[in-house]
Amino acid sequence: MSGSDAHRTIETVWRMESPRLIAGLARLTRDVGRAEELAQDALVAALKQWPEEGVPRNPAAWLMQVAKHRALDTARHEIMARRKQDEIGRDIESEGPAMPDLDEALDDEVGDDLLRLIFTACHPVLPKEARIALTLRLLGGLTTDEIARAFLVPEPTMAQRIVRAKKTLSEAKVPYEVPAGAELGERLASVLEVVYLIFNEGYAATAGEDWVRPGLCEEALRLGRILAARASDEPEVHGLVALMELQASRFRARVGPDGEPILLLDQNRARWDRLLIGRGLAALERAQQLAGVVPGPYLLQAALAACHARARTAEETDWKRIVALYTVLGQVTPSPVVELNRAVAVSMADGPAAGLALVEALAGEPALKRYHLLPGVRGDLLAKLGRHQEAAEAFEHAVALTQNARERALMEERAAKERAADS
Repeated sequence: MSGSDAHRTIETVWRMESPRLIAGLARLTRDVGRAEELAQDALVAALKQWPEEGVPRNPAAWLMQVAKHRALDTARHEIMARRKQDEIGRDIESEGPAMPDLDEALDDEVGDDLLRLIFTACHPVLPKEARIALTLRLLGGLTTDEIARAFLVPEPTMAQRIVRAKKTLSEAKVPYEVPAGAELGERLASVLEVVYLIFNEGYAATAGEDWVRPGLCEEALRLGRILAARASDEPEVHGLVALMELQASRFRARVGPDGEPILLLDQNRARWDRLLIGRGLAALERAQQLAGVVPGPYLLQAALAACHARARTAEETDWKRIVALYTVLGQVTPSPVVELNRAVAVSMADGPAAGLALVEALAGEPALKRYHLLPGVRGDLLAKLGRHQEAAEAFEHAVALTQNARERALMEERAAKERAADS
């Protein structure tokens, strides 16, 4: 194998195995930062040895063995100075020096290890931005540069954010565990929020040259499925998985051949992934079986997505039900964005004038002041009412607010079309 082939293999293995590797090491060290350092040491060793000696039969087990040996060496050198390292050393030594079944031992607990790592990375002691960054770093396998570019901050800034997050977890002595009781509910909400924020950034990128970033959605779905397997009695976990599966089913139809956005009502629904739709509807059914009297926000949003998934054509969409679901969602989680989405549904159910009246009422909302979809929706409704000049001005306002190149181009095209219709 050539050096370049080996490096590509190492990169692929690292993307696939680093979350499991870090999770397993964090179980031993009880320190997320230390676990990542050990995993990086194993990666460096692979970069040195694999191009010369070939890729081992079980790369994941090889990486874990190297990382554990490195941890043991460190523990032996510091055993008198740091009791914590002494405990780590005893834990590792108890597994036997040869460690013949490392991959099997890791697989036995990998689901629980990853779940613990998710809850640790999403601990509320960290600010939201740090939780997202650390989750993408540890569980998404993204580099600091990739995370920085995804959220439009300089790489040094993101690096500092990640370092501070790991230091905060260590100093706060955050336990490496899945919480129980009331704390589980509190922490679970934070975990679900982070996973969905990651998914949303992939589904409709806030900035950059691409409208969608499927890789981020795939990572969020993977994390959601892990949560659903391990927190199987939590309705909102299944609700979030259902929502992501249903939305991800539209990926092939969401962009044109040149990456241009295709809006929901214009999509070729034959290109929607029926397998993902089936999985999403099954997860929604499970969430509904578990839910209490008042459904949670992810379950409600999944029910909204299901209305679209069940409609074979845009004309078959049950907009009355969608309006009703948005009304309940607005009661459960009041938000001007929810009200804007409800206005769109009302416009489809009762006509653009009815929707526009609701949109105009949101014009003074401080939270929507810089939200490009408010003038975008307004422009669309004005265009349907034949108010072309006002529609063009609204689309031009949206152009000024959006940071995504694809959406900007779409809004510019809509504005030009309305200007032409008005002349």
